[in-house]
Amino acid sequence: MADWLLLRMPRTPEELATWAVVDPRGNQVGPPQSGPLALAAPRAAGRRICVLVPGSDVLLAEPDVPMKAGTKLQQIVPYALEEQLADDIDDLHFAFGKRIGESSRTPVAVVRRDLMNEWLQTLKESGIAPDTMYADSDLLPHNPGQAVALLEEGVVIVRPPSGSPVTLPTEALGEALNIAQQATAELTAGGGRGLVLYTGAAEWHQHSAQVEALRERFDGIKIQLLTGGPLTLFAQQLPVASPVNLLQGTYAPVTQNRVGWQAWRIAAILLVCLVGLHIVGKTAELGLLKRHERALDSSIGETFRAAMPGEHSMLDARRRMEARLAAARSGGDSGGLLSALEALGQARSVAPGAVVQALSFHQGALELKLSAPDATSLDKMSQALRGNGWDASLTSGNAVGSAYEGRIQIRPR
Repeated sequence: MADWLLLRMPRTPEELATWAVVDPRGNQVGPPQSGPLALAAPRAAGRRICVLVPGSDVLLAEPDVPMKAGTKLQQIVPYALEEQLADDIDDLHFAFGKRIGESSRTPVAVVRRDLMNEWLQTLKESGIAPDTMYADSDLLPHNPGQAVALLEEGVVIVRPPSGSPVTLPTEALGEALNIAQQATAELTAGGGRGLVLYTGAAEWHQHSAQVEALRERFDGIKIQLLTGGPLTLFAQQLPVASPVNLLQGTYAPVTQNRVGWQAWRIAAILLVCLVGLHIVGKTAELGLLKRHERALDSSIGETFRAAMPGEHSMLDARRRMEARLAAARSGGDSGGLLSALEALGQARSVAPGAVVQALSFHQGALELKLSAPDATSLDKMSQALRGNGWDASLTSGNAVGSAYEGRIQIRPR
């Protein structure tokens, strides 16, 4: 999965944009940077682009909407929020998030259309095409046991344990902390709970006295100083949070369908490659089996011709060889091939290192070519054969390397 370019839009024209490259696990790749948007454009190449807009310009709410509303959400939600909206409904853009479980509450983000148009036009002029756009307040960490707040220059964002974040100016810090305290108190039937406050060193130095004055309203206030700015905090929430994407409806990226098709096309190509590899593998396996079959047929032919000299037809070779073997076994000839082989097996026990390299049986005589550690071993075998009633003679022999090869002829007496 590609990295993110997390880009935070400035709240006023005088401020600078800030951005950072974030890996899929939410870790920053390098320190945050700030400057004109045009400087961030080169960092967008090959990365997903997430743009954060000021939460003070976006209303986040969770109206209670019937589950069967379905595709009528865009018609029902504006009237469900009518008391919270100061602008005409036609001038507002409504974006919807995912419901949690069976809850009838639907996360909604509301922003003026002229602001959406202005943000997107500014990004376009800077060469940036966002994939997602969230309110920065929607990426504040959620803690079901206590309120979470972010205090920075100009604004304070509060996320209650349940419900949507609220963005207020720093002049209303007291009211923001009251919202946090009331929301946590509702969870414990009147008892206060904790507050986690993220802030910078300068902001804490400026507002610490006001925060400390309200400490007794909470079970505890935990201060987290952000040395790298709030962008690091937002980056950590990218893989786990479920913010409402403002790029919906008429503001959905024009390349969204194309990206979807690209994903399906890659999957289809991979499937075709997998099927192709399967076919190639099966074809190679079939070819290998055929080669083994030909080698086996050749080996059977050689064995058949060696066992049955003079026979040229391979038709029903196994039955014919079995018949020949049965005839040999029933012949009762004590001086035949089987008797000679039996005597050879007995005689070989006196020369354990002896190996039969070749043998032939012709006119009652068994010719053997053997390899033994030395000539004495072959001589012992000859003596053993003669001792068992056979006429055995060592007809030839010579040393080959560290072994001794010789020929022994066996005949019945």
